[in-house]
Amino acid sequence: MKLASYKDGSRDGQLVVVSRDLGTAHYATGIATRLQQVLDDWNFLSPQLEDLSHALNHGKARHAFAFDPRQCMAPLPRAYQWADGSAYINHVELVRKARGAEMPESFYTDPLMYQGASDDLLGACDDIVCPSEEFGIDFESEVAVITGDVATGTSADEALEGIRLLLLANDVSLRQLIPAELAKGFGFFQSKPATAFSPVAATPDELGGAWQGGRVHLKLESVWNGKRVGLTDAGPEMTFHFGQLIAHIAKTRRVRAGSIVGSGTVSNKDWARGYSCIAEKRAIETIESGAPKTDFMKFGDTIRIEMKGEDGMSVFGAIEQKVAPLAR
Repeated sequence: MKLASYKDGSRDGQLVVVSRDLGTAHYATGIATRLQQVLDDWNFLSPQLEDLSHALNHGKARHAFAFDPRQCMAPLPRAYQWADGSAYINHVELVRKARGAEMPESFYTDPLMYQGASDDLLGACDDIVCPSEEFGIDFESEVAVITGDVATGTSADEALEGIRLLLLANDVSLRQLIPAELAKGFGFFQSKPATAFSPVAATPDELGGAWQGGRVHLKLESVWNGKRVGLTDAGPEMTFHFGQLIAHIAKTRRVRAGSIVGSGTVSNKDWARGYSCIAEKRAIETIESGAPKTDFMKFGDTIRIEMKGEDGMSVFGAIEQKVAPLAR
């Protein structure tokens, strides 16, 4: 099934079930009003939502309406946790190589991860609001999962059973703020503004054979200012699968239902596939010619992030954002 949260003036939105083709939707009223309710009581509520999804997909839902992604908040508008990994080692290798930094051996066996802000997550069509272009505004096209409860010490294979939903993310970065923050030794903070998510979150079965071994074996498209800049393969080159990322979090603490875990920038060794963030493009330019040529995003720029299934249909709907100045 596919789920979304419609804007209704509240902080958490109104839960809706969305058809497989993203054409129609139906309010989940009577079952649950918010996605977090479902995650907290998954075994009882999700079968009821599955029944509604089945009726919707077969044209038998009584009060269906046309689905509009512009009315969507993030599927989970505020989460108990947003933990973003860097599961595509190729991305890390490129960025470090461009600045002449060695690649520690531990990076191949122990996932990189940071904990981002989860109190204000953006809908797919919400603006990327930034105080200044000088901050180095960058998109990051990613895959993410939403978990149920996962116990401390859970293994990577067991952690896969805790995945409830999949979705896409635009983990916006302010690149010019990152060096000074990392130099403090405490990691990202101001350099990571609000993250945006796809209109729809889908249960793993909606992906069919594309969901294998904790990885999504589909192409992720990034379109910047109307030009496709990336069609990266999210599957084979994901060094750490989602079970491993979740197990990394659970090493010393429980992971609670409603936690969102990101893959990090989807990246491939074949540069012909393009890029999922501008920083990687600039790293490639630096490696090739000694200096970056591509600027970061400016006010008025747009970014569109989408993933299509094996049938050619959009799986999660598209993230479509515009960069806007902060209104004072």
